[in-house]
Amino acid sequence: MRFAYRIVDVFSDRPLAGNALCVVLDPVPSPVMAAMAREVNLSETTFPVVVADAEYDVRIFTPGEELPFAGHPTLGTAWVLGPGRWLQHSAGADVVVTADVHGSVMVAPPTTFEEIDAGAAADALGLPGAEGAFVSEAGGTRHLIVPTEAPLERLLPDTAALVALSRKHRTTSVSPIRRIDDRTLHVRAFCPATGIIEDPGTGSLAGPSGLLARQQWSMEVDITIRQGGEMGRPCIISVHADEADLRVGGAVTPCAEGHFTL
Repeated sequence: MRFAYRIVDVFSDRPLAGNALCVVLDPVPSPVMAAMAREVNLSETTFPVVVADAEYDVRIFTPGEELPFAGHPTLGTAWVLGPGRWLQHSAGADVVVTADVHGSVMVAPPTTFEEIDAGAAADALGLPGAEGAFVSEAGGTRHLIVPTEAPLERLLPDTAALVALSRKHRTTSVSPIRRIDDRTLHVRAFCPATGIIEDPGTGSLAGPSGLLARQQWSMEVDITIRQGGEMGRPCIISVHADEADLRVGGAVTPCAEGHFTL
């Protein structure tokens, strides 16, 4: 059996940067999907099936688990399927995505927040302090977001503590965010519980982070998130952080293509 795939770099206008995504273009038996994602070992691998004009179903896998919704896979999958306005169905959300030659923008699912004690999260991340800790949920995907004034470049997180926190709160990531200026956030996303030590660019986190940053720091509605630089995979994520019109987007660049042969 042969299954065609493409690899694209999301949140980057050049290859070998941003957050890489594998999109498998041929129908794949369900029991094989997780094994393919482990083989590729990228943050996510997607399996889309076009079901109607400008409409598709998708399943999204990390190397360690299936996700109900994720951001950079949504943007990259729609881009690979072609320019135009797409309706994506995943287990956690129906999302409208608009793709063009340069990249994609999605209308993010509604977000809820639950504030929790910040001490354990700050300790696990190796932060000297935090301005709170919030569990966000959007499309069934949860993140533990930790606003802080401390620099994020040289964090030495405790991986075992991050896994324990993620499992306790059922989150995909534990993610510190820091305001750089009124239009710029620095974000890191640690996801060891899903088989990813750190994610270079996290679209499902970007929308909630933008909303939370506006609440915490009165930032502008249109912001840029910088993520992944510490990994050598710099990502530029655009967020329109309006709760009634939450949008996340970025550039998408082709990088590789081939076939699984099984």
